[in-house]
Amino acid sequence: MEEIIMNLIIHSGEARSYGMEAMALAKQGKIAEARELINQASEKLAEAHKSQTALIQGEAGGNKTEVSLLLVHAQDHLMTSMTLKDLAAEIVDLHEKIENK
Repeated sequence: MEEIIMNLIIHSGEARSYGMEAMALAKQGKIAEARELINQASEKLAEAHKSQTALIQGEAGGNKTEVSLLLVHAQDHLMTSMTLKDLAAEIVDLHEKIENK
């Protein structure tokens, strides 16, 4: 269980980092590189989602998941990273529009 939770945290954290880096690159006018990082963030979020799904499937199968502070922290990481990735993609789009004017 702890391994699944740690995978959730690790992959979510990597996705968040890619999103932050993408915004910084977009600010520098490096739109293509920023978009690649957004794609990498999406891949990491997909990995995190697999971990979350494993927990959900386990509970649906009768293996009650104990709610711990670590699990709450992992879920928080995932949701924050998902939101940040979506916002980063929007910010990259905005920088591209500004650059093309």
